[in-house]
Amino acid sequence: MIDTAELRDLVAAWDDLGDGESTKSRELILNLLDCTAEPCSRHQYQPGHITSTGMVLHPEGDAVLLVHHRRLNRWLLPGGHTEAEDLSVWHSARREVAEESSVMLDASTKPYIAGLDVHGIPSNGIEPYHLHHDVIVGFQAASVEFTVSEESRAIAWCKPGEFAKYDVPSNVRRAFGKRRA
Repeated sequence: MIDTAELRDLVAAWDDLGDGESTKSRELILNLLDCTAEPCSRHQYQPGHITSTGMVLHPEGDAVLLVHHRRLNRWLLPGGHTEAEDLSVWHSARREVAEESSVMLDASTKPYIAGLDVHGIPSNGIEPYHLHHDVIVGFQAASVEFTVSEESRAIAWCKPGEFAKYDVPSNVRRAFGKRRA
């Protein structure tokens, strides 16, 4: 189970480098962590819950891994809900990347918070509309091979010049722009 006090410290220490959108998301995530009994529970709908996403950089660092999400019908970073067995947000994001793409991550590269983003998730008939308080974790891929999971329609390595083609969301563009070299 994710230690929410540890997660709070990570989020509070994260420097958004003056990005107003990320600052707003950081404040919302800190509020969720401070005021919600179970902020990592996928059944916490008001105001929402913590999710984790992996921003996986190509081994050469010039592209990001995108999955074409089946339910949302759009290109996104691999990610999703935290699970009870996740020991940290790093573990949760790593697990999501493995489940959705099977991409091998470089074990010698330390993961880092690449961004924060709070966004709405439409109702699916079972769950109501709610917010995902997303922690975007940066990783480096060890290889370029991937496998398309049942959750996705396709996977692609996307370079900045292709962001418009894939309609890459602004939070991904911001995180990629601040990637670690």
